[in-house]
Amino acid sequence: MAMILYALKTILSTAMDVLPIIIFIFGFQALVLRKPLPHFSRLLAGLAFVIIGLGLFLIGLEMALFPLGREMAAQLTSPEALTGGVGDWHSYLWVYFFALAIGFATTIAEPALLAVSMKAHDVSGGAISVWGLRVAVAIGVAVGVALGTYRIITGLPLQYFIMVGYAVVVVQTIRAPKLIIPLAYDSGGVTTSTVTVPLITALGLGLAETIPGRSPLLDGFGLVAFASLFPIIAVLAYAQLSASIEKQDAKRRKEKDRSESGLVEES
Repeated sequence: MAMILYALKTILSTAMDVLPIIIFIFGFQALVLRKPLPHFSRLLAGLAFVIIGLGLFLIGLEMALFPLGREMAAQLTSPEALTGGVGDWHSYLWVYFFALAIGFATTIAEPALLAVSMKAHDVSGGAISVWGLRVAVAIGVAVGVALGTYRIITGLPLQYFIMVGYAVVVVQTIRAPKLIIPLAYDSGGVTTSTVTVPLITALGLGLAETIPGRSPLLDGFGLVAFASLFPIIAVLAYAQLSASIEKQDAKRRKEKDRSESGLVEES
């Protein structure tokens, strides 16, 4: 009974949070556009499903994902799991491996990234591979989360990592193919969504709470910044590598055509 009351309370709170958006949409439609909303009954049913889904999602975060992330972080940083001292960053090898794995797995499972990858594939006429883009973003998130985990463990300032990362992005932007730049910039925001952020945040908060001298507010939430930044670097690098391979293939084809044309002239 207590669980049902808690669920109803969470869903009601979610409805109150979504209410301003609903009022704005309906008000703009009625006062500015002055046209009736199409499929009104289906729209109301969809809004109800959104509110219920968001409420259940928040309950799931509180009951499962956040406690799971904290528990795994506590187990990985326990003295029994460490290969050395608590303050030695070499001792947290399993933590880095777990951060890599959880960053890659959650990004591959991210629905928003899948939708964007499929749309980018269609718009580009097949030039952008769905799996290629997803794997590139997932590698970026995995490296970013692992590096952010290293930063939490060592206690190094967050701003230095972010500044260097964006400096790399600026250099890549100058040299990368222009068509991929907007998609690369959007990849960071797309991947930090419903699946990735809860687990990464739980991991960061768990590490910050279990490692002495770390602040959950300052250190724990910094993992999301790494997960947003490094996909940009990864996608730009993927585009640069693809462009380089295409240039090499075109050069080989030209050389082959020249050699074949030379043989024809000699004969």
